[in-house]
Amino acid sequence: VGSEMCIRDSILEVKQQGIAVLMVEQNAAQALNIADKGYVLVTGTNKHTGSGDELLADPVVRRTFLGG
Repeated sequence: VGSEMCIRDSILEVKQQGIAVLMVEQNAAQALNIADKGYVLVTGTNKHTGSGDELLADPVVRRTFLGG
């Protein structure tokens, strides 16, 4: 958990400087919480696109990828 917070803080610091960051992350909820834009891939195909907030609120994304 300590190293995850350090990495997250570093990503946020870079983001605040206006630098784009491309993340490939298995923890979708955590990644979407800080994402300006997200893409949800299913077997290599983009199935869902939106802001992090939009994807977190999408019922299909929540049910299928976020466990609720």
